[in-house]
Amino acid sequence: MTDDLERRLADDARRPGARLDLERLRAALARRAADDGLLDVAHGTYDSPLGELTVMVTPRGLIRLSYPGEGIGAQLDELADRVSPRILEAPERTDTVRRQLDEYFDGARRTFEVPVDWRLVRGFAGDVLRATARIPFGSVSSYRQVAEEAGSPKAYRAAGNALGSNPVPIVVPCHRVLHVSGGLGG
Repeated sequence: MTDDLERRLADDARRPGARLDLERLRAALARRAADDGLLDVAHGTYDSPLGELTVMVTPRGLIRLSYPGEGIGAQLDELADRVSPRILEAPERTDTVRRQLDEYFDGARRTFEVPVDWRLVRGFAGDVLRATARIPFGSVSSYRQVAEEAGSPKAYRAAGNALGSNPVPIVVPCHRVLHVSGGLGG
C-alpha cells in the first residue's frame, strides 16, 4: 500500500501545474485500507436538522453518533484506545447510517435497521440502552421503566446516567425516556 501511495504522490507532482488532490488520495487510502482489512473505525459527517453530526462505524455497526460541539478528537482517542487505532475518515462507509438518518428526519423512517456496535457500553448501561432501543416510535418511557426493563427497577438514577452517556443517540432513542412526571431529564 505504501508503494502505491508513493507512486501516486510522485505522479501527481510530475504533472505540470498539478496540485495534489488530497481528497482523492484520502478516499483512495480509505478504500484500500478497508479492502485490506486495515480500517477498523470509519467516520464521516452528516448535515442534519440538528447541525453537523459525526457518524462513526465499525464492521460490527454504528459505534458512535456525535452532536455538534462534542469533542470529536476526544471521541476518536477513546475509540483508538478501546476499539482500535486504525481509524480513518471514510464517509462512504457511513452511507447506510446517513441514508437512514435522512429518511428519519424526512419522516419516512420510524425505526433504524443498522446494527449497533455496543463495545463502548458495558453492564447495566448496555442493558439500559438495549431496552431503550426497543421503545417504539411515538412512544415514551420513564427512567424507572427502562431500569426495570434492564433488570434493576430501583436503579432509575443509574439508568438516567446510562442514557446521558448514550454513544448512539437518535438511533438508540434516549429522547423517548422521560421522568415519571413526564418532564425531560438531563
